[in-house]
Amino acid sequence: MADKKGVFSDEEKAAMRQRSKELAAEAKTARTREQGEKDIQDAISKMKEPDKTLAINVAPNLMPKTWYGSPAYTNKEGKIIVFFQPGEKFGYRYATLGFQEDAHLDEGNMWPTSYALNKISEKEEKQITDLIKKAIS
Repeated sequence: MADKKGVFSDEEKAAMRQRSKELAAEAKTARTREQGEKDIQDAISKMKEPDKTLAINVAPNLMPKTWYGSPAYTNKEGKIIVFFQPGEKFGYRYATLGFQEDAHLDEGNMWPTSYALNKISEKEEKQITDLIKKAIS
């Protein structure tokens, strides 16, 4: 998000350049699950701890890809459902697990679309798995 003067940070500019590269690569070739997994593993390998440990694959029914240089997963229509944003990337104190508008998480007039992550225990892993199952239902 641009600052009050409308200037993007170096990290935001880098993320936009990464997204531009991703779009160019997608336009050249059809993405496969194998390519998506490779892209995600490459992105995760560049992360530092604890982000690296937090960026786990809990979305086996979704197509993996990178989105702004971070791990993300799409539905059959190619719409981003869930993404992982490492905290380090933008200088945040926590990583973010986020859901896009095509995730089926709607409950009434208000519902969460992102979650802060500091550590994932079995409890959080189950919560994430349940959220993703609901998101793709």
